[in-house]
Amino acid sequence: MTGRIVRGTLVAVVLAGTFAAHQHVEYVPPAERSEVYLPKPGLAKIAALGFDSAVSDYYWIQAMYAVGAARRDPSRFAPYIGKIIDVVTTLDPWVEHPYRFAAVWLTDSPDSVRKANELLLRAIEYHPEDWRNYFYLGFNQFFFLEENELAAETLEKAIQREGSPVYLPRLVARLRSESADIEAASVFLQEMLQDTPDEEAAAVYQGALDEIAVERMARVLDRARKAYETLHGRDIEKVEDLLLGEHPILNSLPPAVPAEMPLALRGNEKWYIDSESKSITSSYYDHRYKMNINQAARDKVWMQQWSEEEKREQEGKI
Repeated sequence: MTGRIVRGTLVAVVLAGTFAAHQHVEYVPPAERSEVYLPKPGLAKIAALGFDSAVSDYYWIQAMYAVGAARRDPSRFAPYIGKIIDVVTTLDPWVEHPYRFAAVWLTDSPDSVRKANELLLRAIEYHPEDWRNYFYLGFNQFFFLEENELAAETLEKAIQREGSPVYLPRLVARLRSESADIEAASVFLQEMLQDTPDEEAAAVYQGALDEIAVERMARVLDRARKAYETLHGRDIEKVEDLLLGEHPILNSLPPAVPAEMPLALRGNEKWYIDSESKSITSSYYDHRYKMNINQAARDKVWMQQWSEEEKREQEGKI
C-alpha cells in the first residue's frame, strides 16, 4: 500500500468519525463557543495531505449546517461563516456556490460585507467569466457600502460576460447618476431573489422588495401632498385630506401594504403622518424605506429583538 493510499485512508477515517460524532452532539453554533474550531486556511491546506477537495467538501457541509441549524438570524454567526468559507475556497478555489453563499450571509456589518467581497474577488480570480460574481460584488458595494461608482465599475465588467442580463447597462447608468435609489435597489434585489437557492435569503430579498413597493406608493403621496400645498397654500393635517375638497388631489389612496399581499392577509393598515419625521408613513412598517440603513441603528433594533427573544425563552423555562 503506497503512502498516498495510507494518507487517504486516514483522512477518510478521520472525516467519517468526526461526521458520525457530530450526529450525536447537540449543535451549538461555533460563534457561541469560546474555543477556536477552525484552522487557518493555509494550515488546513497543509493538513489536507493533498485531499484538498474532500476536506473542502467537509467544511462546506459544516457551513451549510451552521446556517440551517441556527435557530435565529444566521447572520449572527457571520464571523464563523466568513472563516469557514475562506477555508473551503482556499482548499478548493474552483468551487462556485460557496462564494455567493458567503455574500448572502455576510451582511451583518461593514466588516462582514468586506469579507464577502474579498471572497467574491477570489471567485472572480478563478471564475473570471461568471457574471454573477461581479453582480454580487456590485450589489454589496452599492447596497451596503454606498460605493456607487465602484459598483458601476464592477457591473461594467459583468456586462462584458456572456449571459449577463440586458438591463445591466441601464443599471450602471443609474448608479452613475444622482438617482441611484430604490429603483436600482429593486433591480438588484429582483436578480438576487431569482438567483439564490437559499429560502431564508429569498425571504429577506422579497421582504426588501415589498418594502420598496410600499415606499413607491408613499412617494406618490408625497407628490400629492406637495400639489395639495400648492393648491391650498397649506399642508395637509391628515393623509385623507388628499381626497377632500372641491378639487381633490387623489380619487383614492394607494394600499398601505405591498400590492401583492392577498386581501385575506391585510389588516387595517393605513397611511398616517409620523409625529416625529412629519412624513407620510404606512402603519404596516411604521417607517419610511431608507437605502443603506445606518448600521448602528440596525444593530440596535436587532439587539433589542434578540434580547426580547432571550427573555421569552428564559420566562418559558421558569
